Amino acid sequence: MNYVNLIGKMSSAPKYITLKDGRKVAKFSLTTSEKTLDTKGNFITTKDHHLLSAWGKWIKVIEKIKDHKTYLAIEGKIISRFYFEDGKRRHITEIEINDLLFIENSATTKCNAA
Repeated sequence: MNYVNLIGKMSSAPKYITLKDGRKVAKFSLTTSEKTLDTKGNFITTKDHHLLSAWGKWIKVIEKIKDHKTYLAIEGKIISRFYFEDGKRRHITEIEINDLLFIENSATTKCNAA
């Protein structure tokens, strides 16, 4: 099963690409963060950046986003593919959106120590 859930903040404005067959795709990045405790009891924040792609009906939703620092909850699947650029084989991994929710900033949670 290939299933991914991410909650994070958009970290780039979407780029829209029209393919040769006329289909359109939106690509943007999402930053997620995770707080953990180190051995001294201090919080450490780790951030990861994910490349996302949106197709079909999600293009219209993404186009309506005015603030590109919006918090989103994403459900999708991991796509890995190879392509050639300048004669070199390249690899890319991205998350293809299957579902998307907007999250208000006040709804974000903080990590609390027990």
